[in-house]
This record gives sequence, structure tokens and C-alpha cells, in this order.
Amino acid sequence: MTPGSAVDIHDDGLFGPDSVTWRVHVEPVLWIAGMRALLLQSLHPRVMRGTYQNSALFDPKKAWPRFQRTVEFVGTRTFGSTAEIEVAGSRVRRLHATLRGHDPDGTAFRLDEPEHLLWVHVCEIDSYVDIARRAGVLDAADADTYVAENVRAAEVVGLDPAIVPATQAEMAAYFERVRPGLRMTDEARLGVGGLLRPQPHAPAGIAVTLSTLAGLALGTLPRWARRMYGLPGLPTTDAATTVALRLTRGATTLLPDPPMPPQIARARELVRSA
Repeated sequence: MTPGSAVDIHDDGLFGPDSVTWRVHVEPVLWIAGMRALLLQSLHPRVMRGTYQNSALFDPKKAWPRFQRTVEFVGTRTFGSTAEIEVAGSRVRRLHATLRGHDPDGTAFRLDEPEHLLWVHVCEIDSYVDIARRAGVLDAADADTYVAENVRAAEVVGLDPAIVPATQAEMAAYFERVRPGLRMTDEARLGVGGLLRPQPHAPAGIAVTLSTLAGLALGTLPRWARRMYGLPGLPTTDAATTVALRLTRGATTLLPDPPMPPQIARARELVRSA
């Protein structure tokens, strides 16, 4: 490089290769966390109702492309540059601002109400933390760091960071507060049934893999959530699932990565070579 030439410094966006978040998200076992998040999010009646009324996830012909777009957004938010994150975040915020759901009595509600966005965020982050800890990726201290780092991710979808839990204890307190309003709905049953069936328009190997991971994800839910799904909420289930996650962490390294932008491939190389 000659004197006076521009220095090529990559913009690592919200996190960077030294973050706990990057270390977590390069692990293939975290696919299970994504499924767990969807299962947990489905227990909020209004969030699920609004999703059912607006999302392509319930159309077999559109579900796989919609799922791919969600994966790409999370990848960009996690590994993208500041500019790429802003473009992706602005797109999502504009879309959410246009969407409305309707209660059975006809009452309309916005999908981007803070309480709805917060529920989706906390379910996602709790799921990544739970799977990462039980699979042996994180310890308790790193888990709290991960939660704190991802307050930045909540801002991308339009949340005020002041209301976002920044520790595992704060997330636990949040769940205790909202649990009385959670329940299994008809929309949730339809959504979960779709997750557990192989996606007909996904590549064959991936379709079977996704439905298998969704089945395992059911066992990783909190005991109270498993009971809402009509499953046993026993400590023995927790222990057996943790063993399965430890074994799966090694096996999932053989799964094909989804299509990804170049910056995500670069991030994975940086973390894996550290």
C-alpha cells in the first residue's frame, strides 16, 4: 500500500469477530434455536394472529422463500455492515408499519406495536441463549454478554433499547410478566403443524432437516411452554434434550449452509480461524 492510499477497513456492523454474538451465530446447532423461537413466539395470541393474517409462512407455495428471507435478514443484522443493516432494518420497519391484524371482535391492531416487537425479540434471544448454553457454546457470563449485545439488534426493528431486557434475569422477569396472557390458539396449531411437516417447496434434504430440527426444538421449550403444547413438562425431558443438543452440535456441522451474502461467509471464516 502506498503512502496516502485509502485504508481498507471492513465495517463489522453491530458486533464484529470479537463479539459473543458472532461466536454463537456461526454454530449450525443454532438452527434449532430459530425453530424454538418460532414455537415460543406462536404462544402470544395477538402476535400469532397478526402473523397468520399477514404472513406467507402459511402458504405452502410461499413458505420456503419467506423463510429464506427471514434467515437472510437475521444474517445481515448479525454479520452485515452498518449500511447493509440500515437498509435491511428500514425495509423491515416500513413493511411492519403497513401491516394490521384483527381480533375476533374486529378490533384492528398494528403488528409493529412495541409489545409485539418486544415479544418476538425476547423469544428469539432467549432461544439462542438457551440452545447455545445447553449445547456447550456459552457459559453463564457469556450468555449475559450475548443478551446485552443484542439490545442493538432490537433497535434495528424499531424498539426503544430502554425497554429491552439486557440480562438473562431481565428476560426471565419479562416472561413471568407476560405468561398469563399466553395460550395455544388455532392459528398457532396451524403454524406449528406447518413447521413439523417437510416444506414441499424446499430442497429435499433441507425440507426433511428443517422438520426434524423443529421436532427437536419442541423439547427445548420451557416446561410451561411445553405444557401449552400438550407435551410433558418434566425435568427428565430437559436432561434428555440437553444431551441431544450436545450430540447434535457436532452432527450439525455436516448440514449445508443456506444461501448467504458474502459478508456472512467472511464472518464465519474470521470466527472459525480465531
